[in-house]
Amino acid sequence: MATRQDTVTADRKLALKEVVDDLLFDGLIDKKQAEQFLIPARSSSLEIHPLVIVAQQEWDNQQTGKLLNLEALTQWLAEKVELPYLRIDPLKVDVTSVTGIMSAAYASRFKILPIKVDHKKVIIATAEPHVRSWENELVHVSGLQIERVIANPVDISRYLNEFYSVSHSIRRATSDSEEKQIPGVANFEQLIELGKSGRLDTNDESVVHIVDWLLQYAFDQRASDIHLEPRRDNGYIRFRIDGALQLVNEMPTPVMAVVTSRIKVLGRMDVVEKRRPQDGRIKTKTPNGSEVELRLSTMPTAFGEKLVMRIFNPDVLVKDFSALGFSESDITKWDSMVTVPHGIVLVTGPTGSGKTTTLYSTLRQLAKPEVNVCTVEDPIEMVMPEFNQMQVQHNIGLDFATGIRTLMRQDPDIIMVGEIRDKETAQMAVQAALTGHLVLSTLHTNDVAGAIPRLREIGVPAYLINATLIGVLAQRLVRTLCPHCKTPIELDPDIWKSMTRPWKMSGKHEFYEAVGCDECRNTGFLGRAGIYELMPMTASLRATVTPDSDASVIRKQAIKEGMTQLRISGARKVAMGQTTIEEVMKVVPPDEEL
Repeated sequence: MATRQDTVTADRKLALKEVVDDLLFDGLIDKKQAEQFLIPARSSSLEIHPLVIVAQQEWDNQQTGKLLNLEALTQWLAEKVELPYLRIDPLKVDVTSVTGIMSAAYASRFKILPIKVDHKKVIIATAEPHVRSWENELVHVSGLQIERVIANPVDISRYLNEFYSVSHSIRRATSDSEEKQIPGVANFEQLIELGKSGRLDTNDESVVHIVDWLLQYAFDQRASDIHLEPRRDNGYIRFRIDGALQLVNEMPTPVMAVVTSRIKVLGRMDVVEKRRPQDGRIKTKTPNGSEVELRLSTMPTAFGEKLVMRIFNPDVLVKDFSALGFSESDITKWDSMVTVPHGIVLVTGPTGSGKTTTLYSTLRQLAKPEVNVCTVEDPIEMVMPEFNQMQVQHNIGLDFATGIRTLMRQDPDIIMVGEIRDKETAQMAVQAALTGHLVLSTLHTNDVAGAIPRLREIGVPAYLINATLIGVLAQRLVRTLCPHCKTPIELDPDIWKSMTRPWKMSGKHEFYEAVGCDECRNTGFLGRAGIYELMPMTASLRATVTPDSDASVIRKQAIKEGMTQLRISGARKVAMGQTTIEEVMKVVPPDEEL
């Protein structure tokens, strides 16, 4: 195989036999594999890249024992031809800029993809290192230096279609919006008025395509939220991935206004009304065919409507509790709390800490044919066929308390209340628990012990708390280290002691730090897991619940009885190599625990 320094007189595509011979020469496969493979390989389609065909064999690397997948083979090819390897990250590609370098037809002809461009050079991804005739042509046309990189041929083909298709749709939508402007219209506020009058068509093919791409792209990137944020000139598209917001793309603000209107149509919202917040819901499918619900929320801003779509994937609810981050002891305690016939179980934590996932996962396991599970929510987070769900509607007087009162006439076994936030709701929840129902709900407190003073502040007497409260769960979410790139480190013993005091954690500890690779988009983290603090109400804990007791007294007694604090739960995940001390301290500051 020719190296970068070899003189290439004519374009030459990679041949399958050439690739297999070089893999054999480099010791990545053995002679038996090569001989058995080449017999059927001759009949393979010439349109399929050789690396893809080899990857389909699912061979193990004879040197490392790891699978020779397409990405590993691409890295091997890059080293072989002495060119940089690149894993294409669409979140870091300015689609509008790179697609202006060459036409889609030209890129498709040579199977190349522009990745990054500035005033001096352009980076081009290719999987055919010996096809180079396009370089001189592109230098002549663009006046820029060319830097070639080797990338996965499947990714090149996929993103070539996506980038140019989306870029075309945005440009077309921009052109359409400009053509439909009234003479003299020059600012965004007047463009919004055009949208109200219907001059910007939400059913335009390009707008429909942008919305479809946006949703499918978000599913592919494991986003939990999509933000469409209008600004004076360009609107921002941001995804929340593993709890962190990332800028994905920009588009002209008038186009974003039409895209927002299109999404509002899909969510059965009032397209004309742009001055007040609205809520909606969309049910769609991911690329793999599974159903997903999106909860929509709009908010008027200085430059138009800001739209946030929260993605609820039902797949997360089929996970068992260990997959959510519960330890074995946590699972045992939690099961004992939620299988009691009647009483109140509370889940506490800030917004975005995973309370909804925990409750829905619990209800889904409890919902059997012989059990009537009813919920009252604001809003309904996910529509589940196993439950009877009621939406709070304040405009007609249907609040949480009224909803609980209604549900109690529906012969329920288990009631889930979205949130206990006022005296009337708390009293109805207590009444339901006293009359033989299991009530699950959320409360906004920092830890488990704070739930009891909070209930007293709302107006629940101490004796009723003792009579009905089964237990409290507090939780947070921490990002988990990417298993592909995390690296072992030696941790300062003083830092570890400061995190775990006053406990002494025995056993084998494995500490890792985040590095960053293509699999985790160079963040060092891949996914999130929960850390938990459970406090079942024992007889001795009930004795601490008095009209004037504070959270510190309750907390000390719970710890005395063996409760694992949030910080210690996080420390255990650090010691198991699942996350870092910094990640735990972000969500559980030391002073919160002491």
